[in-house]
Amino acid sequence: MPLQNRVTPTGEIIATPHRGMFTGNRGIIHDPATKTLLKKRWSSPAWITCLCEFRGWRRPVMARRSWTELFFLDEATAFAAGHRPCFFCRRDDAKRFRVAWEMGNDARGISAKAMDAVLHRERLDRGKKRLHVLPMPLAELPDGAMVQQGDDCFLLAQGKPLLWSPAGYVLHTSALDHPMLLTPPSTLRAIIDGYKPVLHPTARR
Repeated sequence: MPLQNRVTPTGEIIATPHRGMFTGNRGIIHDPATKTLLKKRWSSPAWITCLCEFRGWRRPVMARRSWTELFFLDEATAFAAGHRPCFFCRRDDAKRFRVAWEMGNDARGISAKAMDAVLHRERLDRGKKRLHVLPMPLAELPDGAMVQQGDDCFLLAQGKPLLWSPAGYVLHTSALDHPMLLTPPSTLRAIIDGYKPVLHPTARR
C-alpha cells in the first residue's frame, strides 16, 4: 500500500501510487514506527517544496524522526497547497521566487520567515484550506494558478482550465461557474510578476 504522503492542491495529504515531480515538507508530522501521519498536518509555518534528487542524497521515506517527506504532482500543486521553493536544494528558484514575490507584493528585502508568515495566513482558515475570491477573470489568470469548484481542482494553462488528478491533468471543456482561488494571493502576484511554476507534462498536451 502507498504511504499517505501525496499533497493535493487543497493541501490535503492522501495515499496514491502515482509519483510526483517534487518533494517537500511542513516539519515532522509522522510516526516513523508505523510510517503513518499524526493528527496534525504541519509542525512549522515553513512549508517548502524541494527537489526529489539533490547531490545524490537518498532519504528513506518516513523512516526516522525527521521532517516528513511529502510529494507534489508539480510546482503549481505545491503553490496551491501553500508551499514555496526551498532555499537550500532549490536556491536559484527560491531567489527568483523571492524577487518576483517582492515585486508583486510591494516588499523589499523580505526574509523567508516573513514570506512564510504571509503564506500561513493565506493558506489556512481555522486549520482548513483558505479559499480566495478571484482577483481577475478566470481566463486572465496566469499559467500555474489553481482554482477550486465543488470538490474539483483546476490548473489554468493558456487561459484554459485543466482538471487536476494525482496522475496529471486533463482538459475540462465545461465552463467553470464561480470558482475560488486556491493559490495564495501573494504567490499568485509572484507568478504574475514573472515566476514560472514548473508544470506537469500533462499540462502541455
